[in-house]
Amino acid sequence: MSNWTDAHCHLQDRYLGGRELAVSASEALEHAAAAGVDRVIVIGTDATSSAEALAITDLSGDVDIYATVGLHPHDAVQDVEEIVALARAGHPRLVGIGECGYDYFYEHSSRVVQRAAFARQIQLAQELDLALVIHCREAFDDLFEIFDVEGVPARTLIHCFTGEPLEAAGCLERGCDISISGVVTFKNAESVREAARLIPLDRLHVETDSPFLAPVPHRGRPNEPALVSVVGEFLAQLRGETVEEVRRATSKNSARLFQIDSP
Repeated sequence: MSNWTDAHCHLQDRYLGGRELAVSASEALEHAAAAGVDRVIVIGTDATSSAEALAITDLSGDVDIYATVGLHPHDAVQDVEEIVALARAGHPRLVGIGECGYDYFYEHSSRVVQRAAFARQIQLAQELDLALVIHCREAFDDLFEIFDVEGVPARTLIHCFTGEPLEAAGCLERGCDISISGVVTFKNAESVREAARLIPLDRLHVETDSPFLAPVPHRGRPNEPALVSVVGEFLAQLRGETVEEVRRATSKNSARLFQIDSP
């Protein structure tokens, strides 16, 4: 029997305390191992959190840890060249660029600035042959436009998909994989559920996006990689597949996309 992979989580120190992570990275990884999770991808969102993500890969235990470096659209005003330097340093556990992309829901950075930072990271993923992890919220038209201009890296993942089925189809047509988070369990997320039913099993990933978006019945509490099984089990029921089919396929897909050893 295969174990779960959490394709997207945040375990860095900045997420400790308050409404966010209630436990340290080491404790979260212990909980994950006990819940049948044997691989996590820790995601960077700026230079500091990206360096911390790489450092977390040095933790020992029963969970295999990989990392990405990236500049989130919220933080796109920061210097993207710091991410370029981190990526080019060639850490052995670096498997992706991102999360990067567009966020037109909050627009903490202007759209012009978001686009420039995103384009640079698409180019970086192509240059280094790394996976590209995309954050896209209420911006799929512009996402498809930048793909037309910059191209789509061979291994591209739309993380925490929250769009409509037609937008999921557009991502799939352009060669992207799609990752589903605990949002799929939320009462008001019927469009996400409709999209999740349409994703081919060999293009589907599961994630927690911890410490955010804990799935029902844990909603409102800090999320952890241990809860990725809740997302996977919900998807299995939603799609009419067995839990083992979803667990095996999503872990295999994440291994392929991030070019790490298959489970």
